[in-house]
Amino acid sequence: MPKYEVNHKAVAHARRLIDSGNYVIRSRWEDVQPSAPEENAFLKSHSWDQYGAWHLGVKIGTTKETKGHYGFVFGDLRRVHRSALIACQFRAAEFDHKSIELAAHRLLQRLDNKRR
Repeated sequence: MPKYEVNHKAVAHARRLIDSGNYVIRSRWEDVQPSAPEENAFLKSHSWDQYGAWHLGVKIGTTKETKGHYGFVFGDLRRVHRSALIACQFRAAEFDHKSIELAAHRLLQRLDNKRR
């Protein structure tokens, strides 16, 4: 089982997006999550740091400038999706990545409090 740690830059990025209202409340994550071609297109015009800012987790022991280094994407590379945060929280819980589960939970609470 790969080990992940929280990507604190991504958490800060998600907070900024939520606070600025750059989020989607209702979406089917399976329909809107970035595909491999969409990620590749994003990487052609953005840095690896910008790509990483969309992922709550980084895999320990992997090379930073690879897609395999990042996990737990929380948006469509433009906006945070509530459904993505829920998916991150449940997937992290399923595979016992507690720190990422809690980070996703806190972001979900922030988003829900913001929209009320």
